[in-house]
Amino acid sequence: MSAVTVVLVGLLATGLSLCLWRRMDHRADHDVMHSLAVSQPDHPPVFSADMVADLPDPARRFFMYSIEPGTPLLSAARITMAGRFGMGDRENPDYLCFSATQVLAMPQGFVWKMHARRGLMGLSGSDSHRWTRFWLIGFVPVARLGGDSDHTLSAFGRYVAEAIFWTPAAVLPRPEIVWEAIDADSARVTVSHRGMSQSVDLTVGPDGQPLQVRFQRWSNANPEQKYQWQPFGGYLSEFRHFGGFRLPTHVEAGNQFATDRYFPFFVADVTSVEFLNGDA
Repeated sequence: MSAVTVVLVGLLATGLSLCLWRRMDHRADHDVMHSLAVSQPDHPPVFSADMVADLPDPARRFFMYSIEPGTPLLSAARITMAGRFGMGDRENPDYLCFSATQVLAMPQGFVWKMHARRGLMGLSGSDSHRWTRFWLIGFVPVARLGGDSDHTLSAFGRYVAEAIFWTPAAVLPRPEIVWEAIDADSARVTVSHRGMSQSVDLTVGPDGQPLQVRFQRWSNANPEQKYQWQPFGGYLSEFRHFGGFRLPTHVEAGNQFATDRYFPFFVADVTSVEFLNGDA
């Protein structure tokens, strides 16, 4: 066998291995999305004002704005979106245009499956409570993270915050979800799950419309690339109705929220929200 043939066989074997690896990632994404969907109850209770009557006023206004009375309290959703994802920093955002589908099921977890492109450069992959996996031009792995306590805690912060504005039924009060007042227009929710605890501050308008979320997130998005608690948050706007819920369809979020280093690396416009039950 000639040297050229050996090289070609090696390249073919490498290509096939990468394709198989990528296919396994796709399968894992869909398997976890499906498991999150079918974990939901078939016949949840419906929303009524008395469920939130004892909450601090900003939290009560938020729920009354976000959920119509009589709405089945489905707490998981499949969300499609498009927008910009920053690969750089505040001075050089390096945005890629992306489209994505997310299954969000707090407190069980989430999967955000995306495709992004700028010119000939394509980036695809997924972020979840279990992993972060991204591929360049479909077959070059460029990020393989997860499976440790740092990643799990960081992901928990993300999907607790997103549940507040995209799946509000998931943050209704119960023993592991506690609301407290901050001031006349802000409330803090603290969610406990499997030894983790995450607090998120929500600011609402006079009618209860959520305007922004902010919290301390466990993150290594800093020059030292060291995990630490640091500000994260985002702004919410362009609300629409989805099956009895009134939700923001424009979100801008990023690290160092409410500081002079704030970088909104995630800018998304929601195109659909489908609430899930155990038949999904």
